[in-house]
Amino acid sequence: MTVLELSDTRRLITLADGRRIHLIGTAHVSKHSVDEVAEAIEAEQPDHICLELDEGRMKNKEEERSWSNMDIKKVLKEGKGFLLLANMALASFQKRMGDETETQPGAEILGAAHLAKEKEIPFSLCDREIQVTFKRAWRMSNLWNKAKLIATIISAVFSNEKLSEEDLEDLKKADVMQQMMDEMAAELPAVKSVLIDERDRYLATKIYLAPGENKLAVIGAGHMSGIVKTLEALDSNRLDTDVSEITVVPDSSRSSKALSWVFPVLIVSLLLYGFLSFGRTEGIRMIGLWLAVNMSFTALGAILALAHPINIIVSVLASPITSLHPAIGVGMVSGLLQATLRKPKVRDFENLNDDATKLKGWYRNRVLHILVVFLLTSLGGSIGNVVVFPFLLARLA
Repeated sequence: MTVLELSDTRRLITLADGRRIHLIGTAHVSKHSVDEVAEAIEAEQPDHICLELDEGRMKNKEEERSWSNMDIKKVLKEGKGFLLLANMALASFQKRMGDETETQPGAEILGAAHLAKEKEIPFSLCDREIQVTFKRAWRMSNLWNKAKLIATIISAVFSNEKLSEEDLEDLKKADVMQQMMDEMAAELPAVKSVLIDERDRYLATKIYLAPGENKLAVIGAGHMSGIVKTLEALDSNRLDTDVSEITVVPDSSRSSKALSWVFPVLIVSLLLYGFLSFGRTEGIRMIGLWLAVNMSFTALGAILALAHPINIIVSVLASPITSLHPAIGVGMVSGLLQATLRKPKVRDFENLNDDATKLKGWYRNRVLHILVVFLLTSLGGSIGNVVVFPFLLARLA
């Protein structure tokens, strides 16, 4: 395989069997990238176009009202609250960058798809489903990395940082999604392979297997290096084309399931030990201490989230119960109740993408507000359980 560097953003790859692949590395928020892709398609006249996009994101980009089909209650009941929050954080990040550069995120990929349809050129969506990427990253993270992942999401959601002109110029040379992935990988080295390396391998394999003798692939600039290396490995038979192992979400291990019960078991054990060893009075005091700390932090989370007053009360009362059962978090209870008390309206779904770019929007938009309530009450309950533990131990000393 030979690689010819045509420019900073373009590579011409000739495989061992003579097939050619034109790689175009784009910035997903750059008008220049939109024009460059269109010009490349006109100049190269490819017989197949490969796009760094999956079917779900393609549908979301093409259908402005796609969010209106979302059942927020179903999402929370299925335990996908954090997954939806991660998706919204990513959408918010891309939208903010697009607003700064006055370019719709992913416009160059949509433009390539439209050109392919106009010219009747077959095209493939070559990226792995973003849901699979997030789920694999979550499942393969330990407890500490999950905490850092949540912190990264919160930072992306509530950040109001403005970009300088220099930052904007840098963004025009980089892939917006990959930039977010890189930031996550820097904080989460244990899941770097899921967030970056696996996607490079998946994209390269799909491009390699796509039909055509003169293919053109539109990818994020941040993927260029990894894809070229993977194509070299594929073409020299050093890497297999089977990517099934990185397209499935691994089941929770027995150890992780057991670990989720550690805090509930420890709390109950400490309370029982207090009763049995120090008597009824001390046992009641310990229960009171646990309830006070646990409920206080949950209340703080609900108040910071500006939850409905009834929801604040219910969340506080539910917190001790849900903290003893890892499958039913207080965030699920508060999120579902918030969705019932302040049911999202049509305009909330219509304005979802715009509202997600502003801190006020997360509180004003009822769909986003449900996620804020879910997140902050979940964090409050979890922090309360951790904070109370040393206090209970101190009572037994």
